[in-house]
Amino acid sequence: MNHSDQSARKVIPINPAPADSAESEELVSFYEAHKKIYPRSISGVFSRWRMAMVIITQLVFYGLPWLQWGERQLVLFDLGARRFYIFGLVLYPQDFIYLTGLLIISALSLFLFTAVAGRLWCGFACPQTVYTEIFMWIEHKVEGDRTARLRLDAAPWNFEKIRKKFLKQFLWIGVALWTGFTFVGYFVPIRQLGGELLAFQGGWQIFWVLFYSFATYGNAGFMREQVCKYMCPYARFQSAMFDKDTLIVSYDAERGEPRGPRNKNIDHKAKGLGDCIDCTLCVQVCPTGIDIRNGLQYECIGCGLCVDACDSVMEKMHYPKGLIRYVTQNGLRNHWTRAQMLRRVFRPRIIIYTILLVLLCVAMLTSLMMRSPMKVDVVRDRATLSRIVAGGKLENVYRLQIMNATERAHHYRISVEGIDGIEIASENEVDLGPAEARWVVVRAQIPYAAVEPGSHPIRFIIESLDEKAKVVEKSVFLVPR
Repeated sequence: MNHSDQSARKVIPINPAPADSAESEELVSFYEAHKKIYPRSISGVFSRWRMAMVIITQLVFYGLPWLQWGERQLVLFDLGARRFYIFGLVLYPQDFIYLTGLLIISALSLFLFTAVAGRLWCGFACPQTVYTEIFMWIEHKVEGDRTARLRLDAAPWNFEKIRKKFLKQFLWIGVALWTGFTFVGYFVPIRQLGGELLAFQGGWQIFWVLFYSFATYGNAGFMREQVCKYMCPYARFQSAMFDKDTLIVSYDAERGEPRGPRNKNIDHKAKGLGDCIDCTLCVQVCPTGIDIRNGLQYECIGCGLCVDACDSVMEKMHYPKGLIRYVTQNGLRNHWTRAQMLRRVFRPRIIIYTILLVLLCVAMLTSLMMRSPMKVDVVRDRATLSRIVAGGKLENVYRLQIMNATERAHHYRISVEGIDGIEIASENEVDLGPAEARWVVVRAQIPYAAVEPGSHPIRFIIESLDEKAKVVEKSVFLVPR
């Protein structure tokens, strides 16, 4: 071992230092202490897009439960009745396949958008982002801009501080309660829910309204960026969907470095300075509190507010915009134009995602259009497997659950086939009201000794006489030995 290796080694004493030793001990924490982030308001293209998405999403969320479709709510997931109403569709638990398809389409859409332009969902439409934006807007209106909020939090408690804090919390709680009420209104008719809450009825409804209100209040009012940084799994696996041609918010270090403050009238190039004036405005507007100049970080939600902030500074300094911009890593390294970067959008993974997404959407829409207006389940009566009845016939008893999947009354006829001479010996016609489901007891009979002992396949045919639609369900007829 040479001398340099020996000098590089750190010698750790085996015996601990005595209590009165002059050496001090340092406590190292594995967790970073949380520091409250005070995002600065900024105006620009991306901030306007964010506000537009907040308005659009909340108009849909808050307004949809109040719209009517005939005599019922336009969108209602009635868990008690096990029916799900979506515009003109009535879905049952047996239609769970459509929920699966919707989740797969949503996941593929997320993969596609992320591969093309990063975390667009997180920055513009995620509920955590939307409600945090609403709560921060209330905070800004009540407590003032970033500087005013910093001063207010640092000031001692007085009447003015108590007044502003109380008003902010009051408005936050009001928004949270209305959000929880609206969310539960998708599962309980919202007008009925409002009446029950005013009368302090419906214990479970009250619980869930308070639960979702508390979740909104806590996540958007206090946790904010911590949800995105520590709780959301998407931030952890987003890198698996990124590549060198994904559009992401990036700082052009080649153009911006070395950074430093300066007067806008000087020739900064002659002084060896880059375009970044180190104003930290890009950090001040970031809702997660990161410095985008340090490169892409998993905390970045792709909101583009740092782009708006930097462009406003570049405009004041009379420098070209785009020091921070949406750009691909290949485009930044190779100095590509926007047109050159956009041509790389249609790369193999994007084409595969798009084809799969289109095929799934077409398949789901086709399935919904061809969906039968009724559903039937056949269950054999296990209490009576097979018996001989009057006239020397063998009889099996079945229970048919017939579900009217439309919102009009229908008249149904039941028939059976599969064995020579088989017939329905019970009532074979039934009327069902709109979106009604009913169990019907059906007795099927065959002539004695018509078939050999054992299990024989049969088919029940249920026809809607109003729409000329029919459903065929298989079952078996048991003949005792």
